[in-house]
Amino acid sequence: MANSTAEIFRSNLKHYRKLIGLTQEELSELSGISHDYLSEIERGKKTPSFKRIDLLSKALNIDAYMLFKPQQ
Repeated sequence: MANSTAEIFRSNLKHYRKLIGLTQEELSELSGISHDYLSEIERGKKTPSFKRIDLLSKALNIDAYMLFKPQQ
């Protein structure tokens, strides 16, 4: 069974964060999103708004669609 869009997003967010060597705290500071909220996003407890997705993608220096693209 394929992963849901939310699962793909969470996995990609964590992947790209770690790929560039950021902790959740560092990404929190770069994006302006609280560490607690970012942690809840990665754990699937919260769903980010489009605005927050945009903030995260800019902080990670990637296009927002990359957070939704299944890894191969």
